[in-house]
Amino acid sequence: MSISKVLSPEEYVEQAYLFKALMERMSADEPIQELLGYLREEILATTKLPMAIDFLLAEVKQLGTMATAMKRIAHYFTPYQSFLIGTAEDDHAQLQMRSALHLLYHDAKLRSEHADRPTMFFHQFESLCRHSLDYDYGLQAIAVDPIYDDTWQRWILGVRHKLGMVDMADLVYIHSEYYLQRKREDDETPDPILFGEKEGRIALANRTKETHYLFLALQRQLGYPPVPLPQKVDPADELIPKLKRMVERLEVRVKFLEDEQRNQGIDLSKFYKKNQKP
Repeated sequence: MSISKVLSPEEYVEQAYLFKALMERMSADEPIQELLGYLREEILATTKLPMAIDFLLAEVKQLGTMATAMKRIAHYFTPYQSFLIGTAEDDHAQLQMRSALHLLYHDAKLRSEHADRPTMFFHQFESLCRHSLDYDYGLQAIAVDPIYDDTWQRWILGVRHKLGMVDMADLVYIHSEYYLQRKREDDETPDPILFGEKEGRIALANRTKETHYLFLALQRQLGYPPVPLPQKVDPADELIPKLKRMVERLEVRVKFLEDEQRNQGIDLSKFYKKNQKP
């Protein structure tokens, strides 16, 4: 089980505001730590988010990344939230930071509105699909989200192993109330039943089809929230912010080396092979 906890609605309201404001105010000219500093003053002081921002700021100044801090305060940020930011901070990943923040905004907004488990799962899973994220790590992070109980956690981890061999529509259908109604007496009863009759009907109608047709049908028929689609971004527009983040991380490492050398020097002997002298 995850050590993350379900927070109060006001915490998620402020998280949604933070992620949306970061997304809208990001620019090539302003470092992320300055934006976090400004936004800390805007966040409701009665929530725990200002303290979390302080921790993020300290980590950004020391290591140049936010995801490492989010993982260390896993009682506040969920593994799924850390996964999205960590993917965006990976220089080799395709997920842009603005897109990650956009996804996090919608995720926090749903949590503040007490979205049920099927809604959260479909939204999180569609985010993985639409943005070509790593299914293995993504589903692992989703499974330990505090909104899911042990039954859901086991099912999501099962999806993680079956995906690619079994269609998502089939996995939804056989765990729905509709499948339970249609099954013959000699059929094995699926365990557990996680989705309603209408979700099961839609899943059955979308078997053997592309997964995004299932998502679109759920949104049209049952009002499930859509996921922000990847935006076409000119690589040149993202180059400067990405280079700026890389320079910030390099500056942190150089400062660390300078401090170590100033205090006691760097002991290179530990890198020598046995009985080898410089």
